[in-house]
Amino acid sequence: MDTIARGVGAKLTDRLGQSVVIDNRGGGGGTIGVELAASAPPDGYTLIMMSATSVIRPLLYSARYEILRDLAPVSQVSAQPYLLVAHPSLPAKTVRELVAYARANPGRLNYPSSGQGSIIQLATELLCVQTGMRMTHVPYKGMGAAYPDLIAGNTQIALASIVSGQPHVRAGRLRGIAVTSARRANSSPDIPTIAESGVKGYEVTNWYGMLAPAKTPRAIVGRLHKEIVKILDHPDIVKRFAADGADAVDSTPQEFAAHIKAETTKWARVIKEAGIKGE
Repeated sequence: MDTIARGVGAKLTDRLGQSVVIDNRGGGGGTIGVELAASAPPDGYTLIMMSATSVIRPLLYSARYEILRDLAPVSQVSAQPYLLVAHPSLPAKTVRELVAYARANPGRLNYPSSGQGSIIQLATELLCVQTGMRMTHVPYKGMGAAYPDLIAGNTQIALASIVSGQPHVRAGRLRGIAVTSARRANSSPDIPTIAESGVKGYEVTNWYGMLAPAKTPRAIVGRLHKEIVKILDHPDIVKRFAADGADAVDSTPQEFAAHIKAETTKWARVIKEAGIKGE
């Protein structure tokens, strides 16, 4: 699902006093929302909040849009790492031990995801591609539905959001092994990253960012970016993001465009090398 905001330009400048209309547009794995935003008037009053999934979706399913052709990046907004967790019965307490066990037992470990073609599936397959592991994917309709089997040991290893995974780690139902970000998570400073645990270059976050219709004038994009950065720097916003296990992250429109391009290249490679197909 992608979130479309109308009237945001007026709200951010706080001069016209217009309200913001939020349209949580579901369907088609978010493609409907993206197409709607791409066809909106390029006047700065319609923005779309997109996630990493929006990059992955067109790589697996037909879509009538290309992000960098039909939308103008304004700024990244947040980045949320995943927590690599394991069932306590798994004889692996570190990434190195996990890799060694999985290599010795190809296909024996089951990992859940929030669905076929989800970022969780691709992030796990990226780890497999980089380490030579082979595990069995078990898709669920959302990670909430996956937890009972994970806690019961029917699946043994998973990438979970920090907010949903930490309570189970603290309670001893799961074991926290590593985080997927480039640096340790502020909420879990004692848990190493996958990269520092031996898988060099591994980095995955579920990011969100703001984009406008492609022909939005550069001056308007620049003004929107400036106001978004002000919002992201506000202590209350930083605190709210942290409570959700995320970091407030701003970037220039050019940096965000480069990030989207890099993400597209990375996930296209993973899809090809892991042989992932859309449903």
